[in-house]
Amino acid sequence: MDSSAVNKPGFFERLSSLLLREPEDRDQLIKLLHAAHERNLLDADALTITEGALAASEISVRNVMVPRSQMDVVDIDARLEDIVAHVNATGHSRFPVIDGSRDRVIGILLAKDLLRITTVTAFRLRDWLRPVVFIPESKRLNVLLREFRVSRNHMAVVVDEYAGVCGLVTIEDVLEQIVGDIEDEYDFDEADDNIRLDHAGRYRVKAQTGIADFNTALAARFNADECNTVGGLVLHHLGRVPRRNEVVEIDGLAFQVIRADSRRLYTLLVTPSQDPGAKS
Repeated sequence: MDSSAVNKPGFFERLSSLLLREPEDRDQLIKLLHAAHERNLLDADALTITEGALAASEISVRNVMVPRSQMDVVDIDARLEDIVAHVNATGHSRFPVIDGSRDRVIGILLAKDLLRITTVTAFRLRDWLRPVVFIPESKRLNVLLREFRVSRNHMAVVVDEYAGVCGLVTIEDVLEQIVGDIEDEYDFDEADDNIRLDHAGRYRVKAQTGIADFNTALAARFNADECNTVGGLVLHHLGRVPRRNEVVEIDGLAFQVIRADSRRLYTLLVTPSQDPGAKS
C-alpha cells in the first residue's frame, strides 16, 4: 500500500481543518465555503445547497411566495366540470378555495381528492375542503419549513399586516431556495422546447437557448454577435454568475434566475420589467 495514501487527509479532515479558522460571521463562513469549493473540497451542488440553507434564515416568505395576482384559485360555487378543467389546465396539486373574493380563502382543495368523487349530482365542494393555514409575509423560510414538516401541510396562504391575502407559498417554494429548482415528471430541462410560455404570461427559458430563437419568440432585438445564448447574455451583462432568484433587467425584460449553481445558469424566467404586478 502506498504510504502517502495512508497519510493523505480525508475529505472531512480537510474540511474541518479549513473551518477551524472559526469564522466570526456568516460572510466569513461563506468565504470559507467558497474557498473549500475552489480547493475541490465541496462540489458546486454542495456549495449551492449549503448557501441556500444558510440563506433560508434570512429570507422571508414575501420574497418567494406566488403573488396574489398569479394565484390559481377555485371558487366555492364552481361546478365540478369547471374545477376539473381548471385543474387539468394548471397542473397544480393544491388550490386555495375562495368565497367570492381572494381575501376570503376558506379552504384548500387537493387535486387528488377529485379522483374519489363518484357522482356529479351529489358533489358539494365544501365537503372536500382541507383546512387552510394562514401565515404572515414576514415569516422566515427556515421557520416555515419546520412548521410544514411538523404539520405535514404543503401550502400556506400569505397575509399582510391588514389580514389581506397577498399570495401563497408551498413547501416546494421553500425547498427550492435550499436545493435548487425542483422539477416534476414533466421536467422542463429534459424537454425539447427551450422556451415555454406559462399560464401567467411569463417565459421559462433554458439558458442554452440561442439568441436568434429568443428574439423570434419574444420579439426582442438582442445582438447575436455579442452572445450566442440567453445565459451568455445575462453573464455578459452582469460580468459574473448570478445567484438563484436574482433578477437582471436588460432592455425592458426582467430575467430571473430560477435554476443555477455556482458555475453556470440553467433556467431563467423572463417577463417584461415594466409589469407592475398589481393585485387583482
